[in-house]
Amino acid sequence: MDSQTASAPRTVKDAPTAATLKPNALGVLGILFFVLSGQAPLTGIAGAAPISVAIGNGSGTPAAYLLAGAVILLFSVGFVAMGRHVVDAGAFYTYIGTGLGRTAGAGSASVALFAYCVIQAAMYGLYGSIVSGLVADHTGLHLPWWLCTLATMAVVQALGAAGIEMGARVLAVFVLAEFSILLIFSLVTLFKGGGPEGLGVADSFSASAALQGAPGVAVMFAVASMFGFEATAIYGEEAKEPKKTVPRATYLSVIVVTGFFALVSWMLISAYGASKAPAAAGKALASGDSAGFVFAPITAQFGGWVGDVLPILLATSLFAGILTFHNSANRYLFSLSRDGQLPAGLCRLNTRHSPWAAGCVQTVIAVLLVVPFALAGKDPVLTLFSWFSGLAVLAMMLLYLLTSLSVVVFFRRRRVDSRVWNTLIAPVLGALGLALAIWLILANFTTLIGGEASTAVWLVLSVPVVLALGVANERLRRRRAVPGPR
Repeated sequence: MDSQTASAPRTVKDAPTAATLKPNALGVLGILFFVLSGQAPLTGIAGAAPISVAIGNGSGTPAAYLLAGAVILLFSVGFVAMGRHVVDAGAFYTYIGTGLGRTAGAGSASVALFAYCVIQAAMYGLYGSIVSGLVADHTGLHLPWWLCTLATMAVVQALGAAGIEMGARVLAVFVLAEFSILLIFSLVTLFKGGGPEGLGVADSFSASAALQGAPGVAVMFAVASMFGFEATAIYGEEAKEPKKTVPRATYLSVIVVTGFFALVSWMLISAYGASKAPAAAGKALASGDSAGFVFAPITAQFGGWVGDVLPILLATSLFAGILTFHNSANRYLFSLSRDGQLPAGLCRLNTRHSPWAAGCVQTVIAVLLVVPFALAGKDPVLTLFSWFSGLAVLAMMLLYLLTSLSVVVFFRRRRVDSRVWNTLIAPVLGALGLALAIWLILANFTTLIGGEASTAVWLVLSVPVVLALGVANERLRRRRAVPGPR
């Protein structure tokens, strides 16, 4: 049976291979920091909230975050249940390969690697633009955005090679800074009773508020904000007691991220007033400074100094996300190499048990994705960031859906877990919710990327092309492995 002969899965009973990532390096909080940094809280709020409020469902945006969180939480139930039986740095590709077969796993591996690399490239575009502006404001030097980006790639490569604990420490500082200022603003606004129109609970969380305007756009951006929570499984090999650590980190990350985005977006809307927030968000978008919608009420709450700090925190938020996706992508490359899908040299580890060879390749991929935009003189925000962000979200939603289906198939065949809710009901409900999310993303993809319909079509088509290339590579590899007649 194909699903049982797949080379990808490493069950919790397997003996470690020669190429083994450093065990017992991360606890629940360490993994949680990697997830939160991948979410890039300030980037998610400053980038998505203004669009959702302006052209989505307006003041009902917080409800969209709760709905997206509920779908991801349902998905997580089966994801965690399968994670108790399969531990591997390949995460999605391993899960899908175990349940749906080696060919599907290989195709999904290509999509996963593609998603992590393009979202990192997207963040490099926005990061380069912001850092270039900060350097000009504080030093008078007008550096091109791509120069700032290339310099940061070298730093990210060095931190990735330094080991997982070093990366976690760096991310902890950045994540705590941006998380804290948004949380403090939200709590202060909450305890003050909201803005000029009060807290507006019904305006943000009632059914009518959630369904007003274009709720599909809001849900789409809310789902996009959840991108990266699956990193909990990617670090399973490096986790302390993965059977306990990974489930706790997964559930905690989904709950924290959902609650955080819902609370902050609610308080931002309250600060303006539910009736005035959509117009304010639309004005910010029209001015080309969507982040101003978020920065203005925070600056008004704490004083002008925050206006100087927030752009810096936005840059560090992006840096944290970039480092997280670098680590996620190089672990996919490592796992694919160890399983024979890619050249064996990619599973080489350094003295810190870090996949440095895979990290080098991932950095080269980042350069190849970013440099063409620089050579063509494209705007890094309107093209690189916008196009690749939407593309990564679409690719990742497809992986979520395939993983949910794989969970159902895996437990129906293996019968290693008799819990119906965990192995059947929740995964099926999650799959239905994810299918709806994919439909919403496709229906609103041009809006998501901020580009033209023709660009949207080419970007959407790249996902099935990458999937097909992964499948073709696996079939070719299997044919080569079959000995010919003598």
